Amino acid sequence: MFDLLSNANTQWVLIGSIMLGFASGVIGSFVLLKKQSLISDAMAHATLPGVGLMYIMFEYKSIPLFLIGATMTALLATYSIQLIIKHSRIKTDAAIGSVLSVFFALGIVFLTYISKNTSGNHSGLDDFIFGQAASLVASDVRMITIGSAILILLSALFFKEFKITIFDPLYAMGLGLPVRFLNMVLLGLVVGIVVIGIQMVGVVLIAALLITPPLSARYWTDQLGYMTILSGIFGAVSGVAGTVISTIGEGLPTGPMIVLSTSVIFLFSLLLGSKKGLIPKVVSTHEL
Repeated sequence: MFDLLSNANTQWVLIGSIMLGFASGVIGSFVLLKKQSLISDAMAHATLPGVGLMYIMFEYKSIPLFLIGATMTALLATYSIQLIIKHSRIKTDAAIGSVLSVFFALGIVFLTYISKNTSGNHSGLDDFIFGQAASLVASDVRMITIGSAILILLSALFFKEFKITIFDPLYAMGLGLPVRFLNMVLLGLVVGIVVIGIQMVGVVLIAALLITPPLSARYWTDQLGYMTILSGIFGAVSGVAGTVISTIGEGLPTGPMIVLSTSVIFLFSLLLGSKKGLIPKVVSTHEL
C-alpha cells in the first residue's frame, strides 16, 4: 500500500482530489442552502457538448480549450433554464431536467461524431463522462489545485454577503448589497468547480461531490460557518479515501470511488449526526 502511495502520479492525484473535494464541499454548502442543487447537476451535464465542440473545431486535445468550451456551454445551459422559467409556465425542476437532457444528449452526439468522423487522436475524450483521475499529469493537477484554491478564497471573501443573500435577499437589498451580482458570483463559483472537476470525477458524478458533503454536514450543525468548513473537510476526506481505495484496488476508477466515499460519510452522518442524526433523535426521544 505504502509503495503504491509513494508513486509520484498517485501523490499528484491525491493532492488534486483533496483540493477539489474541499472546494466542492465549501461551494456546495451555498448551493444547497440556495436550493440550486439541480442547477449544478444541469451545468455539469452541459459541459460535455462544450468539450466535444472544441475538439470538432480544432481536432486537438487541449485541456484549456476543453475548459473554455465547457464553461461556455455550462453558462448557456444556465441561461436557457432561466429563460424557460421566465417566459413559460414550465416549473423549475421540469425546465432543469429538459435542459440537462438536451445538453447531455448533444454531448453524446458530438462524441459519437468525433469517434467516427475525425482523424485526430481523440482517445480519452470519453473520460470526461465518468472521469479518469489516473490519466492526470502534473500540469492538470496544478490547474485543479490552483483553481480550487482560488474558488475557496473567493468563497471566503464573499462569505458574509452570501450568507445574507441566501437567508434574506430582501434584507440584503435593503442594505444596498448587489444581490444580482452576488448571485452571478455564486453561479461563477459553481461553473468553476464543475469545469475543473470534470476531468477527475466526470460530468455525471461532479454534482454528487457538490451536493453530498454539505448534506452530510447539515446533520452535524445548523451554523453556516461550521457547516461550510465541515462540508469542505468531508469533501477532502472523500477525496483521500477514494484515491487510496482506487490505488489499492488496481483498476478501480478514482472518481466513482470518491463519490462512493461521500455516500458512506452521508450514511454515517444520517445515522449518528449530533444535530439531526436518526440515532441521537431516537435516544433523546426515549430519554424524554
